[in-house]
Amino acid sequence: MLRRTALAAAALVVTGALLLTACSGGSEPESTGSAGAPDTDASVTIRLVLEPSNLDIRETAGAALDQILIDNVYQGLVARTPEQEIVPSLASDYEVSGDGLTYTFTLREGVTFHDGQELTPQDVVWSLNQVKDNAAYRDSARLAGISSIAADGQEITITLAQPDSSFLWNLSGRAGLVLKEGDTIDRKTKTNGTGPFTLASWKQGDSITFERNDDYWGDEAKVAEVVFDYIPDNQAALNAALAGEIDVVTGFVATLKDQIEAGGDFTVNFGKSTDKGTLAMNSTKPALSDERVRQAIRQAIDHDALVEALESGQTLYGPIPELDPGYEDLSDVAPYDPDAAKALLAEAGATNLSLTLTIYNGYPTIIPQILVSDLAAVGIELKVDSVEFPTWINDVYANKNPEENPTTYVNDGWDLSFVLHTEARDFENWTNPAYYFGYDNPEVQRLYKESLAATDEAKAADLLAQAARIVSEDMAADWLFNGASVVASTADISGMPADNVNERLNLAELAKSKG
Repeated sequence: MLRRTALAAAALVVTGALLLTACSGGSEPESTGSAGAPDTDASVTIRLVLEPSNLDIRETAGAALDQILIDNVYQGLVARTPEQEIVPSLASDYEVSGDGLTYTFTLREGVTFHDGQELTPQDVVWSLNQVKDNAAYRDSARLAGISSIAADGQEITITLAQPDSSFLWNLSGRAGLVLKEGDTIDRKTKTNGTGPFTLASWKQGDSITFERNDDYWGDEAKVAEVVFDYIPDNQAALNAALAGEIDVVTGFVATLKDQIEAGGDFTVNFGKSTDKGTLAMNSTKPALSDERVRQAIRQAIDHDALVEALESGQTLYGPIPELDPGYEDLSDVAPYDPDAAKALLAEAGATNLSLTLTIYNGYPTIIPQILVSDLAAVGIELKVDSVEFPTWINDVYANKNPEENPTTYVNDGWDLSFVLHTEARDFENWTNPAYYFGYDNPEVQRLYKESLAATDEAKAADLLAQAARIVSEDMAADWLFNGASVVASTADISGMPADNVNERLNLAELAKSKG
């Protein structure tokens, strides 16, 4: 649920050169359902968990904005598929020079913004420069390596100072979104993009409604309206679904599968995701500064039992999930072994250890329950502080004491913290000592920089894998599971994305059959 740069207090969470064309506005999402002929006048209601604090995607952090606005309302030159591949979007095609320094995009013609204004090459140049030059904009640093952006007719050429294997990926996210130059709308409450949906209304604390953009440059959306119904509580979402008030339930808890499928109206689908259930350890605390204690905590936790209890996802022992470049099975680093954990604690002199887990109260209670039980079995008392997310933001993420070094994270207020990091390719958090993990390893930082500079995908991924192994061997945290993307939908729904729905929810193919 967290983005890689600083979060607002009120908010939550290497590709190669391709020559492709597309007419639907980016990716065709891996989807659920196989309903009949679509009803183009249909309205589809989708349950989401986390409502954004405002709609300003330039300056406001939180995956809640990416989830609904990117692809649907705002677009960039390129987009990404749920399988994490880069595809053209506002660019009809693109090329990358052999030295990895020059990117040439052909901008589509006939594209208009939602207010009717034409998309021009200058809008692209302006948008990218605005992000690059304004540190207050989200992901501004991702464009820092650009040395020039120029337009010649419909061709846009971006030149980098040095190769960046993540550059196309960066353009497929917030950093690459194209807005209208000189637009004066209040972006906190209004939108003006080029996507297949327009913002119809926002009932704060309740729902956000999109309408089909009938002037869309690509294939029109297959439904007339999408209503995002924000229901944080899983039982409440289940009740709403069973009452016929919701067509699709995202963020569904797999343990409720039998209940929602009992009536035969809903089917639960499991997709892949980059969600990383991360147990952060505050190594600035004396008890956790000893690597042996952190290793003992990791070896005390039965990852397999946790995944079994959640009834979804898979185990994860390092900072990179299977969908991302650089993934490696790191289960050998700190395997489940309570006896080894006890021996490590004894060796470290960590007797009668008492720790507190700070966790957002919206996560399944089975997570802290298993952690309490597993750690108790090796002699660690774990107290649980279950809090609202804004409190977590303040107490864990933002409430730092920089002491003499403002680039180093120091926080004496928490011991352990669990959060579900949903964003793909966010390994860079482990290279930033000021991030709330507080992890600082120059070798990891060096390997990451070398990965970015690599022009070969395989080489870049190998460097990431090396860095990820070091992070895991340093016992910087524990990665409890790689979550599944769990979506429940009615039989008349098709085209609903199944993979990575917590991060991005491309609804270009969403359809509802005629009743």
